[in-house]
Amino acid sequence: MASAAAATAAAAASIRERQTVALKRMLNFNVPHIKNSTGEPVWKVLIYDRFGQDIISPLLSVKELRDMGITLHLLLHSDRDPIPDVPAVYFVMPTEENIDRMCQDLRNQLYESYYLNFISAISRSKLEDIANAALAASAVTQVAKVFDQYLNFITLEDDMFVLCNQNKELVSYRAINRPDITDTEMETVMDTIVDSLFCFFVTLGAVPIIRCSRGTAAEMVAVKLDKKLRENLRDARNSLFTGDTLGAGQFSFQRPLLVLVDRNIDLATPLHHTWTYQALVHDVLDFHLNRVNLEESSGVENSPAGARPKRKNKKSYDLTPVDKFWQKHKGSPFPEVAESVQQELESYRAQEDEVKRLKSIMGLEGEDEGAISMLSDNTAKLTSAVSSLPELLEKKRLIDLHTNVATAVLEHIKARKLDVYFEYEEKIMSKTTLDKSLLDIISDPDAGTPEDKMRLFLIYYISTQQAPSEADLEQYKKALTDAGCNLNPLQYIKQWKAFTKMASAPASYGSTTTKPMGLLSRVMNTGSQFVMEGVKNLVLKQQNLPVTRILDNLMEMKSNPETDDYRYFDPKMLRGNDSSVPRNKNPFQEAIVFVVGGGNYIEYQNLVDYIKGKQGKHILYGCSELFNATQFIKQVKYIPLLFVAIGIFQKRERKPLTHLNQLQPEPSSYTKIRCRHGRLRKP
Repeated sequence: MASAAAATAAAAASIRERQTVALKRMLNFNVPHIKNSTGEPVWKVLIYDRFGQDIISPLLSVKELRDMGITLHLLLHSDRDPIPDVPAVYFVMPTEENIDRMCQDLRNQLYESYYLNFISAISRSKLEDIANAALAASAVTQVAKVFDQYLNFITLEDDMFVLCNQNKELVSYRAINRPDITDTEMETVMDTIVDSLFCFFVTLGAVPIIRCSRGTAAEMVAVKLDKKLRENLRDARNSLFTGDTLGAGQFSFQRPLLVLVDRNIDLATPLHHTWTYQALVHDVLDFHLNRVNLEESSGVENSPAGARPKRKNKKSYDLTPVDKFWQKHKGSPFPEVAESVQQELESYRAQEDEVKRLKSIMGLEGEDEGAISMLSDNTAKLTSAVSSLPELLEKKRLIDLHTNVATAVLEHIKARKLDVYFEYEEKIMSKTTLDKSLLDIISDPDAGTPEDKMRLFLIYYISTQQAPSEADLEQYKKALTDAGCNLNPLQYIKQWKAFTKMASAPASYGSTTTKPMGLLSRVMNTGSQFVMEGVKNLVLKQQNLPVTRILDNLMEMKSNPETDDYRYFDPKMLRGNDSSVPRNKNPFQEAIVFVVGGGNYIEYQNLVDYIKGKQGKHILYGCSELFNATQFIKQVKYIPLLFVAIGIFQKRERKPLTHLNQLQPEPSSYTKIRCRHGRLRKP
């Protein structure tokens, strides 16, 4: 058995490229894939589980799989027919269930040969199970290769990754911050996160310097990751960080910095209404693993009385690196995106009109393209125009895609007054004077959904230095209840604010300015696809969010009370030491920020904007899961229900608490709380 990831680490720069190279190598029977090879690929079948599917789908299209010789790609646990003369490449997690199914495939002689690739390292006992099954089925010679791929993470951007999509509730914010979590459960959560981070650094081909805050889940991850990296480096014969893979590509001159932060340092940003394209798509639409799913309205059509209403068509669009418009505008304010879509459409129409005009001049109106391309005299312009038709059609496809996506986003902005929420929240978070009463917005039946109102109030509650008085709080609660809000998230935020050191939000989150004219006046021309009337044109002013500010302090080696006591780990040092004093005093050129407890596109975009002004520096953003505000509120909704139960048993013990996980029920009450929680979890 061997490790494939270490051998591919030097072949690419960005983490997306590195993981793609590793996957292509795996699909080529763990032999480096040569791009321009003229030979016919070996036709094969790809068998993956849901974890493998999530890793592959953002990186390789069906066409790219076909080019690699993949004729069929099937789920491991689906009903599969035998294809005895074709090799099979497996890409699965080494779980008990998966191993059993692979052994069954060996017994049933489904394929000619078996190339077994495990997303994460397989244990010796499970490897022996496969060996025994192969022996029993007389298929030892058919098991061609067994590889640990160390690819247990999902890359969404050149500079962004997430740990998992399947079973993400196991490493969610709620899982980490449940007050009734046992030590064994917490160890399992931490081990899952550390395993994925270890795979990430094996693929990256670099051993990081680790910094983390004290007394948080991030510190638990740091301690375990430092130990795992240290143990691997100590075993020189089997180390995955060998000399030929380190110091390659992007991370060539200096080791990267890994900053581990806990989600609890900033709960306002995940709740924040946003104004940039990618973050808006994630907030208001069904967007995951770089695919957005839209429900298309079927239009106003006369249907017979009593007939069933027509079902809405569901369409999926992939927002990939190939999409130049997406790459250019995903971090732009929404009005700017709307204007750019309109400009692209006008440019396309001009090119289309030019082709039609040339056809008309040549007397070929209505002729097919074959007839046009056969002309050889005086048709240089026309031939050029026709040869650009595929490019033109692709441009039209992307314009239609972004017209549909942007229109769907705009409908949400206008229906829920998201521009008003965004501007108001920015003022709250940046301590700017408010021009309207918070109660007025909460009480306005036309302004947003109950969830929008709850998000706004939670941001206000988190960001105020002084919590509202009981009388004011009751008034707000009544307004929220009247608006249809569920108050459970507020109960949790109250507990969070009371039991953590982060009792007040950092001094500044961001700032926004409003322009009444300019951009919008151009967008709202008569031919525009987007009727932006009534939507504010808000121009973003770059201000660092807490995660970005922490990174800046640690990356630039600045002295700041916020980060001065962050722990320092160097896995390459012979002895680990509990120190806050970094041995390296030079600023870092490369850094990875990882948020334990979940991240979002708002923080990612803030980091992207920050690094634009830092020439020659690179940042990667990662998180245990990627959630939008709806998903985050859903998680915190049920946590406070446990506090109510636990509070009964905590009254007589008045110890200062620094982290939510210190709220442990007494053993005698544990069963009672678990039963009560079981009932309350039901939606």
